[in-house]
Amino acid sequence: MSPPTIRLDDLTLSHERHPAVHHLSGCFAPGSLTAVVGPNGAGKTTLLRALAGLHSLDSGRIDRSGLRPSEIALLPQSSALDRSFPISCLDVVALGQWGRSGAFRALSRPQRDAAGRALATVGLDGFAARPIGSLSAGQFQRVLFARLLAQDAPVLLLDEPFNAVDERTEADLMALIRSWHAEGRTVIAVLHDLQLVYAEFPETLLIARGPIAWGPTAQALAPANRQRARMAVEAWAPDPALCRTAA
Repeated sequence: MSPPTIRLDDLTLSHERHPAVHHLSGCFAPGSLTAVVGPNGAGKTTLLRALAGLHSLDSGRIDRSGLRPSEIALLPQSSALDRSFPISCLDVVALGQWGRSGAFRALSRPQRDAAGRALATVGLDGFAARPIGSLSAGQFQRVLFARLLAQDAPVLLLDEPFNAVDERTEADLMALIRSWHAEGRTVIAVLHDLQLVYAEFPETLLIARGPIAWGPTAQALAPANRQRARMAVEAWAPDPALCRTAA
């Protein structure tokens, strides 16, 4: 894996012209493993969606250096997904291959076999026919990680990947993230567990709508920077003004 550098230049994002991320510049180096940290409402999910091309930019730019959409894999928050739709685990995992096969083409036998191997890799061998609505939160998160395996993208965006999972599931999924990093993929993860960030993520972006710090984790999460983030939260208005840079 040799993904390109992803560069942000004075990036500003909003929701209905209300501020989400303001004036963020920096880069995710090829093969980097970066945690995105900040208080609730800091714009972390919005940033991941923008990196994936799913949220429009108000100003600034994101330079993905020619990455195709299928080369950026997004793991959304599992709580935001509807599991009532009658679909099997294997079919969910196979969705990860649509970027290569096309949304309206039947999957080949090798592709279905690859989806089955991905399920086995995340510890769900024998779950192919199980409906996703029957799974526990941890099992469903394993299915979503299997979908990432099937997509085989050089850039992975993970939005709260360990939310509502048990310790064993977290350990197993963290091992997968380490393996992706070792393969040279770029991994960007929104996280709340600072102990995990310190232990596993060499780089951290700390944001509170605006950028607070970006760099080696110990520096980015220094007490002074964390205090700045807390003060930024205290200064937030309950109904923020419209973003001047938004169209």
